[in-house]
Amino acid sequence: MTETTARHSGPGLRPRLRALNAVAARLVPLDLAQLAARLAVGIVFWQSARTKVEGVSIREQTYFLFENVYDLPLIPSDWAAVAATLGEHALSVLLIAGLASRFAAAGLLVMVAVIQVFVFPEAWVLHGTWAACLLLVLSRGAGVVSLDRALGIDR
Repeated sequence: MTETTARHSGPGLRPRLRALNAVAARLVPLDLAQLAARLAVGIVFWQSARTKVEGVSIREQTYFLFENVYDLPLIPSDWAAVAATLGEHALSVLLIAGLASRFAAAGLLVMVAVIQVFVFPEAWVLHGTWAACLLLVLSRGAGVVSLDRALGIDR
């Protein structure tokens, strides 16, 4: 059997892999991946936001961390503490609910980048995972299980 005959006889690897990919696509719909991405990252940021407050007030420890531990350039530490606390609360709620999801994902992606570059650069694997989830939502939207879809805001 020549090499050409061997290549064209039988099903081959490429069609088998395509068939497996088609099965995977049916078993794990994009909408499920979008929901999982939103919930996974949204809950992480919600939990982080809740550690920064006591009741409706920002904790003194939060201000301390932004002043002495999180070395953010260009913005006063007290402003950064307030912005991060408000952003984490608002953007995580929007992301989890699937409302203005692309906006929320973009805002949280900026926060992830700031955390990665200025706060915890050694945690790039974790931040990369968050970024991948947020990029999915940013590029494909919130999915069918979202207020964006229910309100007709996003396809």
